[in-house]
Amino acid sequence: MVVHIDTPAQPRIAIIGGGIVGVVLALGLVRQKVPVCLYEQAAGFREIGAGIAFSACARRCMELANPVIIEALTRCGAVPISDDEDEGNYLRWIDGYNQHRVDDPSYQRPLSQIGGGGLRGCRRDQFLEELAKDVPPSFIEFGKRLERLDQEEDGRSTLTFADGTKVEADAVIGCDGVKSRVRQHLFGENHEASYPQYTHMVAYRGIVPMDRAVDVLGEWKAHNFHHHVGPGAHLTHYPVANNKALNVVVFISDPNPWPDHNNMVAEGARDVVEDALRIWHPTVLGLIKLLPEKLITWALFDLGDFPAPRYNAGRVCVAGDAAHASSPHHGASACLGVEDALCLSTLLGQLNETAHAKDVGTALEAMFDTFDVIRRPRTQWLVNSSRRVCDLYHQSEWADPRRWVKAETCFEEIRDRSYKIWHFNVDEMLQQTLDEYKKRLDNTDNGKKHINKE
Repeated sequence: MVVHIDTPAQPRIAIIGGGIVGVVLALGLVRQKVPVCLYEQAAGFREIGAGIAFSACARRCMELANPVIIEALTRCGAVPISDDEDEGNYLRWIDGYNQHRVDDPSYQRPLSQIGGGGLRGCRRDQFLEELAKDVPPSFIEFGKRLERLDQEEDGRSTLTFADGTKVEADAVIGCDGVKSRVRQHLFGENHEASYPQYTHMVAYRGIVPMDRAVDVLGEWKAHNFHHHVGPGAHLTHYPVANNKALNVVVFISDPNPWPDHNNMVAEGARDVVEDALRIWHPTVLGLIKLLPEKLITWALFDLGDFPAPRYNAGRVCVAGDAAHASSPHHGASACLGVEDALCLSTLLGQLNETAHAKDVGTALEAMFDTFDVIRRPRTQWLVNSSRRVCDLYHQSEWADPRRWVKAETCFEEIRDRSYKIWHFNVDEMLQQTLDEYKKRLDNTDNGKKHINKE
């Protein structure tokens, strides 16, 4: 059940979804001394055993939300995605399709590099496992699959779970991912934004032992982030697990409709990937050979075609992928989800300072309205930008030597888009958040005074 509060004025906050963003938010609220309970549908915390990277900006948000989050990231074996000594390190793009030297089949032509992100890579499952150690057990309930969310006349919500239990909460935050039930509640079952859309892209993921990756890529390339680009596909790799493993992801364009939107994964096989990239560079094919014979085909869905018109209604809001699910081509969806968590924990931390002078429900609604205004423009831009950079990676021009110069003009655009993500001013966001919240509270007061005068 939701944590019991002795003082009636203290709100009861429910977080739906125990993924990375939900747990980061919960830890932020723990630090702010805001009573919270996290509801997760699984029997325990779980994430896929794939890689994830966090920028320097995202890590600063973690530190501000709660320093234990950074400690968990360190414990799980997060490492720089490049060997460079400077804190910015580099993303690198190389030709994954064409062979340029007959006398050196392993050579791949460098295309571009962009530094400044300060990215650290780790395994998703190991990071979540470490994060969970810092969440007080009394703040978590497992086996809670949300079936209904009913907002009552007094503004509170009744949550009904698949096991038949019901709980009440003063505010609800949906961190329940791309297929969010909370988002469906906000917009209704017939609204396009209630459901994610297929991006016509599939992914195949694997974790490869570093020693085997070095045999194929060489020591330097294996320990540094690379995008291998070509027509209709690209392969991304970077080190994780204290440099003991290499995260490998293959992205392939798919012109066909996805057969079942309720199930975003399907059985896959390595030979399907090998066949799709059969005329690519031998180094790419060699790396694919290191993947397991049986793979999962991950259909990539986002909220690009029908973005959410708002992130909140009353005392209910969505954050992370539940609000702005993105394809992974910027590698920044989780990073912006962490920014969301910091914004929300900062706002809810104001309850102890402002709610005593004001109706708690009014304060919560002003907080979620503020969150929507501050976070929606940036996060929905990311969804569109991620689609755009993937189109650039997959240009048909990479297969035509006459068009290489044209194709390579894309990297100035990619640089600008990457810097918009990495060089985000967190302090400015927090100040704007507090200013907007105060303005909304003041407007509420002025409105009440106007009514009283009448």
